[in-house]
Amino acid sequence: MDALSDVLSMLRVSSALSSRFEGCGAWAFRFPAYRHVKFGGVLEGRFFLWIEGSGEPLALQEGDFYMLTDGQPFCSASVLDRQPIDGPATYRSIRGSDGVVRYQGDGQEEHVCLASGRFTFENDVTDLLLRHLPPLIHLRAADLGTHALSSVLDLLKWETSDLHAGADVARSSLAALVLVHVLRVYLASTRQPEGWLRALADPKIGSALSMIHAKSGERWTVESLASAVGMSRTAFAQRFRRQVGSAPVEYLAQWRMTIARSALKHSEESLTEIAERIGYLSDTAFSIAFKRCTGLSPGRFRADCRAGS
Repeated sequence: MDALSDVLSMLRVSSALSSRFEGCGAWAFRFPAYRHVKFGGVLEGRFFLWIEGSGEPLALQEGDFYMLTDGQPFCSASVLDRQPIDGPATYRSIRGSDGVVRYQGDGQEEHVCLASGRFTFENDVTDLLLRHLPPLIHLRAADLGTHALSSVLDLLKWETSDLHAGADVARSSLAALVLVHVLRVYLASTRQPEGWLRALADPKIGSALSMIHAKSGERWTVESLASAVGMSRTAFAQRFRRQVGSAPVEYLAQWRMTIARSALKHSEESLTEIAERIGYLSDTAFSIAFKRCTGLSPGRFRADCRAGS
């Protein structure tokens, strides 16, 4: 499994919301801080989107797609000469029985139709995945792959419009699918992506990351990873740290703890089984490493997770 697929496979959606907005005339809304990911697609018309206090408004047109990743308050508007009003409060007051938000503003501005959503994830994998992304990603209709996102949004809208059998599984799968498509298009259209995603695109460091994720229980060392990708130890270590933000062995240890937290929370695996799977020689060694990382023993962590579920 490649590194991106491995990380995405660990994502678990704790909540998923979707809405459809149809606006005419002049309007402007402000939305408060949020957690993790907000995204949307322009089904018809055009509008402006900007993160509060950061730069020029971005103009989005029909077929464009956006993703917000840094949790900061943001605004959307059909015109730029209006003071934004409270978005969530307005949406609640005018949302129809079919779930669609319809707003009639002043003036003759064109009709705008948006489909948008928000995903909140329950674990810390999102920090690795999202922390190096731009706060606002704009994918244009002409970008390869953007069209597929419209189909995903249609599915998400249907899944969140009512209670359907298997809805939790469907929403989780669609969340990962949205992220996969966004990241694919972003990587394909961005010459120099940032941080971890940039490292994935590097032939040498990307190969090392894929090996770590494919065999997280392997007794990897800086030397063995460097040799596997055909680099000297020093050059590999420096390049890995520069692009990933941590040393190879440190990254491996962090990823092992991510796997362990997920297993303790969502599986019935014993400590011995988890320890063996992620490369520790004994459950005692695993327990020491886990407590050093989280401040809790594996048993206490599992008990606390279940008590809170």
